[in-house]
Amino acid sequence: MASPRDMALKMIANLKEKTGKTLPQWLKIVKAAKLEKHGQIVKMLKDDHGVTHGFANLIAHEHLGGTSFQAKPTDDLVGKQYAGKKEALRPIYDVVCAAIQKLGKDVEVAPRMAYVSFRRNKQFAIVQPTTQTRVDVGLNLKGAATTERLEAAGSWNSMCTHRVRITDKKDVNAELKKWLKQAYEAS
Repeated sequence: MASPRDMALKMIANLKEKTGKTLPQWLKIVKAAKLEKHGQIVKMLKDDHGVTHGFANLIAHEHLGGTSFQAKPTDDLVGKQYAGKKEALRPIYDVVCAAIQKLGKDVEVAPRMAYVSFRRNKQFAIVQPTTQTRVDVGLNLKGAATTERLEAAGSWNSMCTHRVRITDKKDVNAELKKWLKQAYEAS
């Protein structure tokens, strides 16, 4: 069974498809309405915009201070992910992150407890230190054929369609960058 955090992340990823707007767009609407109570926000989103209760509840929570799965701005979640026995993996993350950020100025980097999400209109990639010797890059490449290197994400992460395993900075090559670009452009 998915955790509440995973369910909320999935809802955020599907927000534009299901409601026609991204989370930042909904937050702008709520801010303009100048409502301060959770129930008022939910009612306004449902009555005035036809948003279902679950999405309205999520948007209201985000507006009023964020959901519990998100980090406080002072948390160094990336630092915690690559601490201790995974410290040697940090250079791999840095190279992947730099490659992703070169895709466009609209890339949002969103660290979570166990991984970093990369979003545009929706999440298109994640980077996670999965083991002490490997970083996994999850991609949303709906319909893309798998290869020896580009495998189906399967049960590894339900938020991604594919996964690439990386054990060295040199694995962040033209092939991976091509897949990252495809995922970015599709988001």
